[in-house]
Amino acid sequence: MTYKEKKRSMFLGLPWTFTTYTVTDEIITVDSGLLRKEENDCYLYKVIDVRLENTLLERILGLGTIHCFTGDVTDPDLKIQHIKHAKEIKDYILKQSEVERIKRKTLNTQHLDGSPGISQMAQTDSCR
Repeated sequence: MTYKEKKRSMFLGLPWTFTTYTVTDEIITVDSGLLRKEENDCYLYKVIDVRLENTLLERILGLGTIHCFTGDVTDPDLKIQHIKHAKEIKDYILKQSEVERIKRKTLNTQHLDGSPGISQMAQTDSCR
């Protein structure tokens, strides 16, 4: 499945910007710019968490902004801004990122509270 959406302006929700978001089974691509083009890719298995935001104006226009929190160095908070079908795309990214992690046999061991992970605890116990 592939989603392709354009970033929309907050003026009537029209796609007058030069940013296109493409979400496929394995990768998220952000193409932006008119004179200076920039392409940013992030593999879905790197997506750790997803958040959907809707401001009042976005809700009126039927738009949303998706934040993809990634383990990617280039963009740890990949924003997919002002798009239609935001809830559907967010749910797809969340589900597909888990499928991709399982397919690649990738384990997410990030601890945001600073507590040691299982491998760190095992190393500490064996040193005693």
